[in-house]
Amino acid sequence: MKRTASFRWICLMTLCLTVGCVGHRAPEGPLVPLPPTAYPEFADDMDYAGIGESLGESINYLKRLPADTRFSLGADSYDATHMIRSLERFRAFIDTRPDRGALERFIRSNYRVYRSVGGGDTGKMLFTGYYEPSLDGSLTKTPEYRHPIYGPPEDLAVVDLSAFSEKLAGKKIVGRVAGKTFVPYHDRKEIEAGGALRKKAPVLAWVADPVALFFLQVQGSGKVILENGDRLNVHYHSSNGRPYRSIGNLLIQENKIPKAEMSMQRIRSYLLAHPREMDRIFNYNPSYVFFTFEKGGPYGAIRAKLTPGRAIAVDRAVFPMGGIAFIQTRKPSAGAAGGGEVSSWVPFSRFVSSQDTGGAIKGPGRADIFWGSGPYAELAAGHLKHDGQLYFLVLKPGA
Repeated sequence: MKRTASFRWICLMTLCLTVGCVGHRAPEGPLVPLPPTAYPEFADDMDYAGIGESLGESINYLKRLPADTRFSLGADSYDATHMIRSLERFRAFIDTRPDRGALERFIRSNYRVYRSVGGGDTGKMLFTGYYEPSLDGSLTKTPEYRHPIYGPPEDLAVVDLSAFSEKLAGKKIVGRVAGKTFVPYHDRKEIEAGGALRKKAPVLAWVADPVALFFLQVQGSGKVILENGDRLNVHYHSSNGRPYRSIGNLLIQENKIPKAEMSMQRIRSYLLAHPREMDRIFNYNPSYVFFTFEKGGPYGAIRAKLTPGRAIAVDRAVFPMGGIAFIQTRKPSAGAAGGGEVSSWVPFSRFVSSQDTGGAIKGPGRADIFWGSGPYAELAAGHLKHDGQLYFLVLKPGA
């Protein structure tokens, strides 16, 4: 769904090892197998709501792959058929709504558990969040609705570098042809201020709020609400290939917002209070996202429909996509008076599935939780930046 902390960039993850055997991954790899005595305490704060639906989407994804596609977890490897059995067996058990004791016994008896090594020296994950925003818009440009949501440009090109060298397998670059040269695609400033997309890209809709449009690009998917009440689903299609740079980090560096107070909501407040700085701040992030219409969704990088609270974005070069995962971190509790404020942070744990990716979600120490849509989703996505743990579960061979 996202294309930075929410930009959706797809990498290849097909690994050739054998089921359950020790492969060539070093012991210090991103996932460490745990003995049953070190398994976490499994509990689901959503009382299993939505997990069956989410796992069903992952099962559909796995069934679209060749049966012998390999997935690496630690030093072990499993084929797609085994991954499907893992999800189906788990979903069938969860459908019985087991109590905590039964859940613990079932997992310990039937599943291997792998823990992410996390980032840096902490051994922990950094969890952030994303959501599906709603924007007021129009199909025609007006003085009020004058900021375009662009579809993919006709001159945008993606080059698969594996055709040039085996060493570049899985590598791609994005750009355009200028004369006889392939050059990087236009950056945000060239698109917004220079009119680089004029007559090159379709405008899907026009919106009133440039800040909301910027955050739509960060989230990667959203809804445009037209004046007649109709809703259009817009979803990430592609990007200009430029690197994502966080405007939040820029505002921290410039002492505009204290690091301890940084959130999507604080960024919005600052931009609205300082409209003359808006273009400069936006252009600090050269990445630009192009959208397409969707009939449903939102969908993640593996074309799974994302279930609020049950889908996470991870680095697919590090973690298996479509797997059963278990997370432990914190979630916000909203103030009784509302207003988009966090009153406290509450520890929680739940089962999720790895169904999405993100331009800012790189390495074994990052994960992004999809919160859905609405005020709480925006609150959680805007403020969440907490440590935690990430685990993956796979059915024991022969279980």
